[in-house]
Amino acid sequence: MFERAERSDRAVILHPVFPGDGPELLDEFCELARSAGVVIADVLTAPRDRPDARYFVGKGKIEELAATVEESGAGLILFSRPLSAIQERNIEKRCQRQVLDRTTLILDIFAQRAQSYEGKLEVELAQLRHLSTRLVRGWTHLERQKGGIGLRGPGETQLETDRRLVGDRIRQLRARLDKVQRQRAQSRRRRQRSEVQTVALVGYTNAGKSTLFNRLTESTVDTRDMQFATLDPTVRKLADVPGGGVLMADTVGFVSSLPPELIAAFRATLLESREADLLLHVVDISDRFRAERRQEVESVLESIGADEIPQILVFNKIDKAGEPSGTHRDPEGRVDQVWLSAAEGTGVEALRKAIVEQLEGSRVTRWIQLGPGDARLRAQLFELGAVSEEEFTSKGDWRLRVDLPRDAAERLARQGGAAGDVARAQLLS
Repeated sequence: MFERAERSDRAVILHPVFPGDGPELLDEFCELARSAGVVIADVLTAPRDRPDARYFVGKGKIEELAATVEESGAGLILFSRPLSAIQERNIEKRCQRQVLDRTTLILDIFAQRAQSYEGKLEVELAQLRHLSTRLVRGWTHLERQKGGIGLRGPGETQLETDRRLVGDRIRQLRARLDKVQRQRAQSRRRRQRSEVQTVALVGYTNAGKSTLFNRLTESTVDTRDMQFATLDPTVRKLADVPGGGVLMADTVGFVSSLPPELIAAFRATLLESREADLLLHVVDISDRFRAERRQEVESVLESIGADEIPQILVFNKIDKAGEPSGTHRDPEGRVDQVWLSAAEGTGVEALRKAIVEQLEGSRVTRWIQLGPGDARLRAQLFELGAVSEEEFTSKGDWRLRVDLPRDAAERLARQGGAAGDVARAQLLS
């Protein structure tokens, strides 16, 4: 059996190509490898009609792979498709090099990027779930039995011990994550109670979401040109919005065939998208595979139940594509597409106006007049931060300029004793 040496950063990529596959799959995997800090020594492709049970690719291609890694001095093999544990072990045994498949590589990138306590827990949980299916690898120490005076007999193999320890650690991580996610859920409920609206940025990884996030919120989120530069969810107040009270969430970028382990582990990040009032779907217009990328994002949104949320399609990087800025309206007159450059700031103000316009469609913004019997309603409106101006009439009544979500206005109007009939009618008109 082969024992793994120290991790090498020089790798050979093996990319199986099936009928109908486009070149974007290999391009994306090479970008993933570079994002992980890998130096690509060579790239091999292997046309296939179906996976081989032993190596995924044919035996001849594995022999070519073994010769290539030996000649190039690479210490790592990156396989662009998910491998079974047996296939991974067989390739490692023949080539005498460590093998990372697509899922393991993405998990490695996530492990490098995670900064928050919650993010680190989610990455470790995803890694252990993936590892738990791979404890049949060619590690010689897994064959040893526990032994010693008084302990001889059937004993417990090291493999069984590892499985038990992994299972125990997974349970510990789930318990910690449950606690963290309960705290995050409480924060979301507080935002909902205070009627704060949320706009979530979604899109393919490296589409420019974080650059746009910084423009709109005046923040300094990491915007390096690499896959998954943003991993932990970030929520900031949207700047320069009339009335305020709008938060923006920057979420992890999607990627084709996102591993199930990551979708399951990063449910907290994805919840920021599912519970938003508006989604900004950012598309890199300079990417020749933008149509495929867009479809991948739509598929993930559908899988997490976020496909029914109102959405504005944002075509970013017009400076690279040589496209002009502009907007498009749907048949109902609402802006549903915006062309801009987040890096240069061109078209960003048009997007900001579109966001406000979209959110105002579900808001009540008007002057109302309250009498002495409506003091409780006045207090509730101030508590919600819905009052932007207040005046007094000659009769001693209050005139308030209010701005709040329509469902909040309807709820206040329905509350018994909260206001008189006239005040309720003003909120619902």
